[in-house]
Amino acid sequence: MIFTIIIVGTIVVLSIPGAIVFIPLTLLTGNVNPLFRVGSWIAHVALLLGGIRFHVEGRERVPHGCACIFMANHVSNLDPPALLPVLPGRTSVFLKKSLMKLPVIGYGFRLGNFIPVERAGNPEQAKKNIAAAVEVLKQGVHITTFVEGTRSRDGRMLPFKKGPFYLAKDSGALCVPVSIHGTETMMAKGSMAIHPGTVHIVFHDPIDPAGFPTREELMAAVRASIASGLPEWMRT
Repeated sequence: MIFTIIIVGTIVVLSIPGAIVFIPLTLLTGNVNPLFRVGSWIAHVALLLGGIRFHVEGRERVPHGCACIFMANHVSNLDPPALLPVLPGRTSVFLKKSLMKLPVIGYGFRLGNFIPVERAGNPEQAKKNIAAAVEVLKQGVHITTFVEGTRSRDGRMLPFKKGPFYLAKDSGALCVPVSIHGTETMMAKGSMAIHPGTVHIVFHDPIDPAGFPTREELMAAVRASIASGLPEWMRT
């Protein structure tokens, strides 16, 4: 558990002064970018101190000058703090509603226009979430979503949720598939223990939703792209 203590301790120790300085600054200026950058930096430093290394490929494939939807597979609670700091620019995130209630961090999520989702699958709430995400994209802010909707228990890809693909078709934003692996052995689902290792993150060529007549075809293309960056055993 030593690595868990190091990572959590680093986040707590650095988040306190970060919140004291950057939350009031955000409220005064209306600019959340510094808060997002310092939060991402804290997460990245904590993982590095906890023995986690990064192997990132394909960042040059991410388009410049437009807001994209990053669509990643999900195998561990380490995926978000590993992925967000290496994204180019600021991103909003679809995340569990319960996380918005966390002290300090949850308030930062709200300031950053993160979008809370409920596992219950309320259709009306889903429509509101998609509408909110479209507005975020119009502001030039990326959206990041873990398209399986939950973490895979054994690392193998799960079926994708439809919501991100409704968003892609409604907004017309480019989809950037992202493959993540390695974290499934560093922090397995259901465990609080964190182990050192290397997280592999692969950014794939963007996919234009306009090139697909249906959401299902777009979903299949994104799934194939994400799978191409994963070890063979994780693809099914």
